[in-house]
Amino acid sequence: MPGKFCVSITCGKDNTDKATVGFVVANAAVASDKQTVVFLSIEGVRLSQQGYADTIHEEGFAPLKDLMANFAKAGGKIFVCSPCFKKRALDETKLVDGAAVVGGAKLVEFLGEAAPGISY
Repeated sequence: MPGKFCVSITCGKDNTDKATVGFVVANAAVASDKQTVVFLSIEGVRLSQQGYADTIHEEGFAPLKDLMANFAKAGGKIFVCSPCFKKRALDETKLVDGAAVVGGAKLVEFLGEAAPGISY
């Protein structure tokens, strides 16, 4: 079924359960032929950095690094909140596959066409 879907993730190692479940849902959406964006903001922007998610593995789920890699391979996009990214002085040369640092206007553009979403 065509359409769009957005998953907003605001946490990283401060709440690994929410970060993991967010990417589980994102993978389900992209596998359902939805044009899917994960929007990382607040502490979630740390997930955009290579190596950060490598040690996150919630019981009962695939490792977060695998969920993120599978999402990108399936064509999912990761929008990283620019002000949140800059506030934390992260490195744009170390972004994970599928990630791009964007301003709020890019997210609004994506959501502007009746894209349902969920937040973690």
